[in-house]
Amino acid sequence: MPDQLSPDFLKQQQAMFTRIARRYDLMNHLMSGWQDNTWRRFTIKQLSLPDSGRLLDLGSGTGMLALEVYKQFPGSQIIAGDLTIPMMETGRDRNPQIRLDWIAVDGYDLPFPSNSLDGVVSSFLVRNLSDIYKGLSEQFRVLMPGGKIAVLDTTRRPKSFFSPLIRFYMYRFIPKLSELITGDQEAYTYLYKSTEGFLRAEELAAYLAAVGFKKVLFTRFMFGMVAVHWGEK
Repeated sequence: MPDQLSPDFLKQQQAMFTRIARRYDLMNHLMSGWQDNTWRRFTIKQLSLPDSGRLLDLGSGTGMLALEVYKQFPGSQIIAGDLTIPMMETGRDRNPQIRLDWIAVDGYDLPFPSNSLDGVVSSFLVRNLSDIYKGLSEQFRVLMPGGKIAVLDTTRRPKSFFSPLIRFYMYRFIPKLSELITGDQEAYTYLYKSTEGFLRAEELAAYLAAVGFKKVLFTRFMFGMVAVHWGEK
């Protein structure tokens, strides 16, 4: 894959997500058979936010994970941060009644003091980080002692009898479906490649522990193609 820290690649990625912003949530529902809602609920349930807790949804996109935080912890201050402005504008326009703070953020240089947040969550972000250790370390930095992290992402699945069928689904069917729904096949071809090049669930858990997180656990969904990790500072 190209250098994910290079300005050219970041511009390409932002352009890609800009093109699919309006249909992004629909594609996630279709690809997962609407199980993505269940994954988000599970992800946020792993947090124990205090009343009026402060949480960052990093790589928020249209804010679907942030909205789940709002449902489960309505008294919390929720920051939805992403680099792709049209994705956030789409989410804000769809849910004007929900109180979220939308900001542009760089995942390697978060604009928050150390030990200032009660939680950091992300969905389908970490696999796009070229330097996973650096990105997770920055999330660790901004969390208060005892603060929680929760990560929802694709994961390199274990080999199984279903592997050829899953590969066909991810590499052939999903890009064709994307072309039909969004008019953009490239974005979801990238999804397959980024997933195949990503870590196994056990490896991501090891990264979280190496950064300093304690009580790191994870569970898999969708034949091992998706995992939720969580831990505590």
